Amino acid sequence: MTWLDNDGYDPTPAGERLARLWREPGILQIPGAHNALAGLLAKRAGFRALYLSGAALSASLGLADLGIIGLDELCLFTRTIARATALPVIVDGDTGYGGILNVMRLVRELEDAGAAAVQIEDQSLPKKCGHLNDKRLAGADEMAAKVAAAVRARRHLRIIARTDAAAEEGIDGAITRARLYRAAGADAIFPEALTSAQMFREFARALDAPLLANMTEFGRTPYFTAAEFENFGFKMVIWPVSSLRVEGAAVRDLYSTLMRDGSAAAMLERMQTRTELYDTIGYNEYEALDASIAKSVPPPDRRARK
Repeated sequence: MTWLDNDGYDPTPAGERLARLWREPGILQIPGAHNALAGLLAKRAGFRALYLSGAALSASLGLADLGIIGLDELCLFTRTIARATALPVIVDGDTGYGGILNVMRLVRELEDAGAAAVQIEDQSLPKKCGHLNDKRLAGADEMAAKVAAAVRARRHLRIIARTDAAAEEGIDGAITRARLYRAAGADAIFPEALTSAQMFREFARALDAPLLANMTEFGRTPYFTAAEFENFGFKMVIWPVSSLRVEGAAVRDLYSTLMRDGSAAAMLERMQTRTELYDTIGYNEYEALDASIAKSVPPPDRRARK
């Protein structure tokens, strides 16, 4: 199936498909996909929902995660990932791109781009990654007003309210804020940068809402498995930047090899083959939509001759 035809098309709005997944027993595992190809690979691995991280998108554009990407860039990547994979995509909306009206426009634009949910956080601009120091929090009432505005603007998009308050106001402050955001209409709550299993369990006991955990690498949260987060009482877990980190290390090694050897031959075993790539993106399925295009046959894999 390609996104150009309707084979297997599910007319259920993306937000409703996502909510249906998080209502199922167990925990919904959601990998980050920083572009459509990563999303397709995640889908082939068996994942049923995806996360588009503002940090990963910013880095892929050569920018710092300080709230400086634009709405057009966010919607472009959302659209390409959602249409290529047909999976529900949770999109990192940072602080909402401004005030109340900006938040409402963000919601409408992301719905039109195919998103299933938007995550909005309670920092003020310039915002930071949730696992860095000296974050500046917005007022709790200001954030609650943004959540209420997002709910008013949405048709099906689910609203996930993220609180970064644990580092600045402690677990009690984060819980108080989360309850306020839930009362304002948030469909799910995302407590950022919790630092122990006890904190996750305490948060889950205190909130009557679907909870999302962030298992980012090299951050403040210890490495927990999806099963552990489920045991803590969470319904979703994301790995927001993992795909970009692995890609970055692999491409770095490729360029080092090219500079050293003048050839990429030493990297062939680590590459996706032409056949594997075409299979992932459905190359022949696109060709089949136009009878004038002859089916392409990739050249043989030269590695097999060794």
